[in-house]
Amino acid sequence: MIPLYDENPTRTFPIVTVLLIVVNVVVFFYELILPSPEALEGFVEMAAVVPYDVTHNLNLPVALTLFTSLFLHGGWFHLLGNMLYLWIFGNNVEDAMGHLGFTIFYLLCGLGASGAQIAVNITSRVPNIGASGAIAGILGAYLILYPHARVVTLVTLGYFIRLVRVPAIIVLGLWIVVQFLSGVATLGMPEVGGVAWFAHLGGFLMGLLLVRLFARRREWYKRGIF
Repeated sequence: MIPLYDENPTRTFPIVTVLLIVVNVVVFFYELILPSPEALEGFVEMAAVVPYDVTHNLNLPVALTLFTSLFLHGGWFHLLGNMLYLWIFGNNVEDAMGHLGFTIFYLLCGLGASGAQIAVNITSRVPNIGASGAIAGILGAYLILYPHARVVTLVTLGYFIRLVRVPAIIVLGLWIVVQFLSGVATLGMPEVGGVAWFAHLGGFLMGLLLVRLFARRREWYKRGIF
């Protein structure tokens, strides 16, 4: 299932969500125009978060990678998938939290995502990049705030292709199950690059834990959650 858009109108323009998308796209194009593979590798080494460095060589530049890594991506599919989810679900969460609250929430979810991935393997020297963990936090918040919102989803089964309106609780519930099963399947395997499944799980958990703190009180009353 590939979510395309939700039927959940907002009251305000999601300026932070739009700016996050713009920054991610600009940084990705910067990666593309770097003059050589060596230059790209150096840029990634400077901005990506490396678990070993955080746990053994922590200093200000290393600490900053916990944030800069959220704006790097490893390819078109990585970027476009993340930005699609950020746009679909981020605008409503921003609407519920306000612009400043949403910004802080996003960064905290990114920190939680990195922390979870680091905790799984504190000696890993594999660079971690991408907005996936922070966006996973948005998905966790959306699941709590708008579980019954309809998400128009592309469903493909062989030659069967159809657009289906699915409740968010099903779309996001299936998403987190896939992340959990995939993460568990990687435990004990040799260290390789790839999807940081535990970053997704950590970010999602942070979203679940922080949503009530950041969502405006009127949103809780509107949803009947006290």
